[in-house]
Amino acid sequence: MRHKKIIAVVGMAGAGKSAVSRYILKKYGWSKVYFGEATSRRLKKEQLEVNYENEKYVREKIREEMGMGAYAKLALPKIKNLLKDKDNLILESLYSWEEYKIIKDEYKNNFKILAIYSSPNTRFSRLKNRQRERPIKNYEQFKVRDKTEIEGADKGGPIAVADWTIVNEYSSKYLYQKIDNFLNKLNNA
Repeated sequence: MRHKKIIAVVGMAGAGKSAVSRYILKKYGWSKVYFGEATSRRLKKEQLEVNYENEKYVREKIREEMGMGAYAKLALPKIKNLLKDKDNLILESLYSWEEYKIIKDEYKNNFKILAIYSSPNTRFSRLKNRQRERPIKNYEQFKVRDKTEIEGADKGGPIAVADWTIVNEYSSKYLYQKIDNFLNKLNNA
């Protein structure tokens, strides 16, 4: 287990978490566990349309049933299975402090947090321009989503204890350079 690396990419909606994960997956060949798969499965099971309101409803329902660490509990079997054959794993959409603690307790120093930060204006611009995936229509909806993520999903804790933070306000080239720097430091630690 000593050589295994698990990174949770955390940040607020629109910060660039998916872009960071895609880059690492493509360039470095890492594997990924997406915590949001549980939401997608539940939406499908309950035959609900995929939209922000239904996703929020399902996330809250899952956490009500299983606690704030629900998504980590649901993802652990897949994480353990992938780590049998893989050395490097990205966790996408780890939100709550409880989820963080569950993964940290299980994987100790093999688990690191990479926070992606973008200003609210930058994030809103990105979210309102999303065509396919959970677009935000107005600034009021954006503020409600931020509040829900901070207060309802307890998202601040994992961001606050991040091992590394990348500011994603500039070009893709800048972002990729910062990701490469992070991975180089991680590999040399």
